[in-house]
Amino acid sequence: MGTRQTKGSLTERASPGAAPGPRRERPDFWASLLLRAGDKAGRAGAGLPPYHRRVGMVQELLRMVRQGRREEAGTLLQHLRQDLGMESTSLDDVLYRYASFRNLVDPITHDLIISLARYIHCPKPEGDALGAMEKLCRQLTYHLSPHSQWRRHRGLVKRKPQACLKALLAGNPQDNMVDLSGIPLTSRDLERVTSYLQRCGEQVDSVELGFTGLTDDMVLQLLPALSTLPRLTTLALNGNRLTRALLRDLTDTLKDPSKFPNVTWIDLGNNVDIFSLPQPFLLSLRKRSPKQGHLPTILELGEGPSTGEEAREGTSQDPGVTPVTPTRDHESRET
Repeated sequence: MGTRQTKGSLTERASPGAAPGPRRERPDFWASLLLRAGDKAGRAGAGLPPYHRRVGMVQELLRMVRQGRREEAGTLLQHLRQDLGMESTSLDDVLYRYASFRNLVDPITHDLIISLARYIHCPKPEGDALGAMEKLCRQLTYHLSPHSQWRRHRGLVKRKPQACLKALLAGNPQDNMVDLSGIPLTSRDLERVTSYLQRCGEQVDSVELGFTGLTDDMVLQLLPALSTLPRLTTLALNGNRLTRALLRDLTDTLKDPSKFPNVTWIDLGNNVDIFSLPQPFLLSLRKRSPKQGHLPTILELGEGPSTGEEAREGTSQDPGVTPVTPTRDHESRET
């Protein structure tokens, strides 16, 4: 008969003079929160939104840089760029030129990825280069994940999704906003949301549905109720499982001036494969807000502050749309 092992008799237990083992890196706090959110999303429906994968890639990239594995980090960054729809940007464009895309759906992520590429491929010996990298990765994680929404909901986030949804749909919209961001939704939940929008639609200026696990079919289920909100100006659908196939339905809906009559922007960033917005989509938004000077689009290669032949050969602008360089959203980044 074997003897019972105790902590004191374990052979693996280190002796007082033994050399310490490799130092374990402290797990990222937000990554652990995303893991818990992934469990909830997995129970709510099949498959996880792509932001889980992208945030994991950012965390792994930072770990490689800390270990001095810059070549591997560069390869991983290339995969992240491809996952975010930036694969058509050459590395030379990213590092040395004003490379960007008109009608890019998420300029903030684009800007942060370019900054990461510069730090990885062109490291500066002076100053705290690693500290700057860590800050960029924190900002990118913040922007690509729903923890800012969790903070906003505060006490509600501790409840189960159904109880949280019920509490948010109990009264009139607070500050004329229906904010369900960060709450995993099911098709059955959408029936309650639709009923709420029909009941309180006259008061709604903004609808936040980011990071709720929406699919194309689920958005189409909500579309009739959303498109008839008379005062709606902004609709957030970021961080979900939406595909470019949905753009056709949204563009066709926007062609009808009676649908989304006052909407100025629809946020579709950080979804599966929606990386740029078609011109008919943007032009329809422009017609609804003619007093708004510029749409949130960005400059193409050759349209930036460059000189010489490159500036003269810049791509001509499409009529009715004036691309502008986006202002950085400092409020959405972590300082």
